[in-house]
Amino acid sequence: MENNSVSLHRVITASPEKIYRAFTDANAMASWIPPYGFLCVVHNMDVKIGGSFKMSFINFTTGNGHSFGGKYIDLKPNEFIKYTDTFDDPNLPGEMMTSVWLKKVSCGTEIKIVQENIPSVIPTEMCYLGWQESLEKLKKLVEPEIPDA
Repeated sequence: MENNSVSLHRVITASPEKIYRAFTDANAMASWIPPYGFLCVVHNMDVKIGGSFKMSFINFTTGNGHSFGGKYIDLKPNEFIKYTDTFDDPNLPGEMMTSVWLKKVSCGTEIKIVQENIPSVIPTEMCYLGWQESLEKLKKLVEPEIPDA
């Protein structure tokens, strides 16, 4: 956690295809990306290189929220996602860059995430904690194999 960046690593027992879909489907993102205690509203999500997204996180306790959006810089289906994030709040300046690598391994998928240029007013340890919570929610979304009825 240096230079206002965080790096995370997980192995999840789900396919790269399923995890990639969780990063590129608006309903899936709304369910797993906000840390515990937050709701997410995805306003738009155009997943293509040069496409953009916009979402809001809402604090369930207070009802307050913040909006942010960005652009997709690079996409390699089931392997790599790179996107920017910019907060609407001028007190959270700058453009973050998030890179996500997915690699098929014997028991599922190895995930590596690097988020860089986190606004200096956000403690990196809080960002790291938020990502850990989000990845726990991601795991609970993608690991179950539920057959169609």
